[in-house]
Amino acid sequence: MNQTKIKTRAQISEVGRVMVPVTDQDRALDFYVGTLGFEKRADTPFGKGDRWIEVAPPGAETAIALVHPPEGMPIGIDTNIALTSEDVDATHEYLRSKGVEEDPEVMRMGDPIPPMFFFRDPDGNKLLIVEPS
Repeated sequence: MNQTKIKTRAQISEVGRVMVPVTDQDRALDFYVGTLGFEKRADTPFGKGDRWIEVAPPGAETAIALVHPPEGMPIGIDTNIALTSEDVDATHEYLRSKGVEEDPEVMRMGDPIPPMFFFRDPDGNKLLIVEPS
C-alpha cells in the first residue's frame, strides 16, 4: 500500500501574479510597459487565439497578467492592487503629464498611513500607488 505523507500546510510560497481584465491586450501592454515602465515578462499565444501576457515593475517578483476576460466578466474593476513608488508625488505628476486618469491630489492622511493615490488604466481598472513609510 502506498503511504502518502499528509502535509501540515499548503505548499504556497508567494503571490506569483494577479489578473487584470482588459478589452485590448495590445493597448494594455503599451500602457503598462510604455507608460508605467513595467517590463514584459510573457506574451504567449494559447488556445484558440488567446494570449497570456504578464508585466511587472523591473525587479518585482509579483506580475500582473493582462487577461482577456470571458464573456460576462466585468472590466473596469477596482483591482485592489497597490503598487509602490519611492516618490509618490513625482509619480503622480508623471502620470498626470501622460494623461492618465488619476486622483486630482495625493491623499495624505497622516501617520501611520502613507501618502497614496488611485489611477486607472485605459480600461478603467483602478490601481493604487503608495509611498512606503
